[in-house]
Amino acid sequence: MTIEYDNLATPSESTEPTECNHCGSENHQHGYIADKESYLRRMKRLEGQARGIAKMIEEEKYCIDILTQISALTKAAQGVATGLLEDHLHHCVLDAAHMQDEQLTQEKIAEASSAIKRLMRF
Repeated sequence: MTIEYDNLATPSESTEPTECNHCGSENHQHGYIADKESYLRRMKRLEGQARGIAKMIEEEKYCIDILTQISALTKAAQGVATGLLEDHLHHCVLDAAHMQDEQLTQEKIAEASSAIKRLMRF
């Protein structure tokens, strides 16, 4: 079994603020931008872990060893997700509240609540 990785999306390297599709602000930067490089490093590490797991499967390694690696990958992904959620709350939700736009603030809170529910399904 061979797994192809050529079609993986490459993250944009630009940190220039653009118009936000979620709040309409022209100079809005998403909360994670300050830690973008750290997130990219962590995601590349996760990608490496996933490739390692695929190799273990290709080499027919012991199933418990594979499950142990999947557990580590899942925990690392949860750490990234938790960080992104914290950044969203401290930046995007807080910005909406500071704009005193009740509807936008409620939308951001609903987005965060939905994300928390998805994360709790891990």
